Amino acid sequence: MAGDKKRSKTIVFLHPDLGIGGAERLVVDAAVGLQKRGHRVVIFTSHCDPAHCFDEARDGTLDVRVRGNTLVPPSLLGRFAILCAILRQLHLILHIALFTSELRDLCPDAFFVDQLSAGLPLLQSLSPAAAAPIFFYCHFPDLLLAQGRARLWKRLYRVPFDALEQWSMTFADAIAVNSAFTKGIVTQTWPALAKTKQLHVVYPCIDTSPPLKTKTKPKSSSSPPPPPEEEEEEAEPPPPQVSIEPHPWKKSTRGIILSINRFERKKNIALALQAFALLAPSQRQDAKLLLAGGYDHRVPENVAYHAELVRLADTLGLPNATTTTLVSALHVRPADVQVLFLLSVPHLLKEILLCSARLLVYTPSNEHFGIVPLEAMLRGVPVLAADSGGPRETVVEGVTGWLRDPAKPGEWSAVMGRVLNEMGEAELAAMGRAGVERVEGHFAEGQMAERLEGIFEGMERVERRRSSLGVVTGLVLAVMVAVMVAVVGVLVSVVFVGGVGRR
Repeated sequence: MAGDKKRSKTIVFLHPDLGIGGAERLVVDAAVGLQKRGHRVVIFTSHCDPAHCFDEARDGTLDVRVRGNTLVPPSLLGRFAILCAILRQLHLILHIALFTSELRDLCPDAFFVDQLSAGLPLLQSLSPAAAAPIFFYCHFPDLLLAQGRARLWKRLYRVPFDALEQWSMTFADAIAVNSAFTKGIVTQTWPALAKTKQLHVVYPCIDTSPPLKTKTKPKSSSSPPPPPEEEEEEAEPPPPQVSIEPHPWKKSTRGIILSINRFERKKNIALALQAFALLAPSQRQDAKLLLAGGYDHRVPENVAYHAELVRLADTLGLPNATTTTLVSALHVRPADVQVLFLLSVPHLLKEILLCSARLLVYTPSNEHFGIVPLEAMLRGVPVLAADSGGPRETVVEGVTGWLRDPAKPGEWSAVMGRVLNEMGEAELAAMGRAGVERVEGHFAEGQMAERLEGIFEGMERVERRRSSLGVVTGLVLAVMVAVMVAVVGVLVSVVFVGGVGRR
């Protein structure tokens, strides 16, 4: 715990949408880790649905406040998400720093901003604490994530946003990325920024002391509980220890191959289906493929991609089913399906799946980091991942898992067949132990929090490049927003009035 010769700080987080995803998991873990080290943490976000967020964001572990969500919707007619996200962030900052005294009352010592940098100039200008430094965590350059650039209007539409992203990041006092892979991409994308700003690598972390334990043989009810060592007045009882059983399929199948990813095309979940289908019927007899992950009915791509995957499974001749609740997932009969789609996996079900899997497959290419392989390795599950991006820094070939070319489903199928049919329990257990040791040694929660704390301390020792031209900054932002709105107006008239791009 933070032994805490260092001064406790108030750290304010700003995050666009505190839902369920890798970026959100990192923010929650960073906030919890800093909180455990004695700092006060407050998270401001434009959206946090209690039914679709991590436990710590809804159970009181973290102080999460939803602001700036009343004027601008998340998208306009299913489009222009980046414009809406920027306007929502600006609204949030204006609400807490100008329209109310909320930020002033907190007296922040530092800011932690991630995903969206557009609001950094405004935050610097309106921050009530002139010396409060701004830390920006760049998961990946947004300009490289935008899709549809083959169309001219989309390239023109993205010009102001791409310029704003690079310019606004210069207002951060420190910038961090989630892997050496991402650091290389950021350096190539913004060489001028990389020359003027040090890019810290702060790996996402994982809680190495999970509260859930696999259920083992129950103790006799006749055994009396051990006496307490010493009773303290007003002592709170320890949190209950929750036990879980493996998924019922584990006992009735040859093995469970598990994928955990959001239902997005870039996650390439289809690769898992294709590789599984390439196994000979005898190799996958009684084996099951479980495709689980984040699914939000508000996101059109989630809905469409799940439907595509179901059609692909049907085309490949893989009997499948889809479940949306823990109860329904536990009651699907193994004999009925070979592939099970699990939508919006709650924490308990995720633990059940991880302690039941024989192999985790992680299919995204050039993933910025990837937290799921760490979650699997911590639970002793070998990982099969794409030989690119972040997994190269987490998965050790032949020791904690395998790295294979995502363009070659046959290579993935070969590993699946080996794990299901050739590897003994002792060999799998040895890989599992190696995975646990790697996670505990390099990617623990305390290590990330300590790394962040060190960066915050370093920012305090550097004189801030605070702008004395707050009015000019505000005017520049206003002009840029006006340009964006004008561009949107033109595009709306062209696309929806002229009919261009209508499908």
